[in-house]
Amino acid sequence: MIISGRDPVSLRLAEIGQEFGHGMALKLDRIEAALEALGRPQDRLPPVLHVAGTNGKGSTCAFLRAMTEAAGMRAHVFTSPHLIVPNERVRLAGTLASDEVFITAIDRVAALGMTLPYFEVLTAAALLMFSESPADVLILEVGLGGRFDATNVIANPAATVIAPIALDHTAILGDTLTLIAGEKAGILKRGAPAVVARQPEEATAVIEARAADVGAPLFRCGVDWDAWRANGRLAVQTQDRFLDLPAPNLAGAHQFDNAALAAATLLAWDGARFDDDALTRGVTTADWPGRMQRLTQGPLADIAHARGAELWLDGGHNPHGALALAATLRDLHARAPRPLVLITGMLTTKDVDGFLAPLAPLTQTLIAVPVTSSAASYEAEPLAAIAARNGIASSTAASLVDAMKNAAALQGEPPRIVICGSLYLAGDALALSGGVA
Repeated sequence: MIISGRDPVSLRLAEIGQEFGHGMALKLDRIEAALEALGRPQDRLPPVLHVAGTNGKGSTCAFLRAMTEAAGMRAHVFTSPHLIVPNERVRLAGTLASDEVFITAIDRVAALGMTLPYFEVLTAAALLMFSESPADVLILEVGLGGRFDATNVIANPAATVIAPIALDHTAILGDTLTLIAGEKAGILKRGAPAVVARQPEEATAVIEARAADVGAPLFRCGVDWDAWRANGRLAVQTQDRFLDLPAPNLAGAHQFDNAALAAATLLAWDGARFDDDALTRGVTTADWPGRMQRLTQGPLADIAHARGAELWLDGGHNPHGALALAATLRDLHARAPRPLVLITGMLTTKDVDGFLAPLAPLTQTLIAVPVTSSAASYEAEPLAAIAARNGIASSTAASLVDAMKNAAALQGEPPRIVICGSLYLAGDALALSGGVA
């Protein structure tokens, strides 16, 4: 089901939605047939950097965009999901696709009369837009999995990238790291360098086997290149370059890894085009809303400010993402101690116990809210019950604004409030806070 916003692109999608299929069915025959009828736009693209992974792939794309643009390149970008409006998914040479251009592309896909799932409609429309607008590189994020993802119609990418792999979407991709890694490794292509983040051993074995099978040169973190934090900076060592970069602009220790993965990808693709200055500027200017983001404007921030509280937003929604969030919160607490309050909403498809386990030792208070932008949301009461089962004192609120008021009314020192558990919830918070630039 297409859940429509009130923006022009969402409204147009809702108008023609009956012509589309539902969900995200993982196979390529439909998208390939649609693109064939559209004149194969996937063959008329700039060099493609194709990015898969469970966590960090969106942030890696943000660093890739910032670094390529700092090097003077025009970058197309396709990411998912969007937080507020579908236009966020498509950047044409650095600028969000306009309503007019996006709707025109969607209408061209709809005119084919084919039954396509929502994500495949957006992918086909994006590839049309990319093929008809000049750029120097296309940064293409996988939607789900990799092997049968709609983005995997690119026959000859300039490079492929695999961000950290963990358990998520297990009902679709499989319930082991081996199975999930097999899906992610499906984007590897003959001759294209495959740059891989540090992975669990089970995932590494699958990726290595796939690379050998298709003939993809492999660049593995910890083997063919490495990265580490040193005195608050980011060190990256490849076979022929050493980078001493500043700390990333994005918050969290995991962003050092994502920035390093982006830099290693660009060096593996065409290192001569990226000097240290461009990579430095990219690391320090990357922007990726909804990922450990400090909120300072809008009604939610106003409530926090009046109480003297901090307000943060993070879209992590699986156990691996929660581990990264917990590590970031521990670092924040070490520097500036405050009581931690979580405002949490999650989807019923997610592992709530696994998400809360790393966070439970850090907080004693959670306010559960429904995710109003998703039909798959937990109701607040059962979500609060799961939190209580994990040892967190829990209550409920009907909305984010009500939850913020409740958090601000808590006794004691001004807290650090973190809205977390779902990218849909992050989108709801950002919509209240002035949107996504």
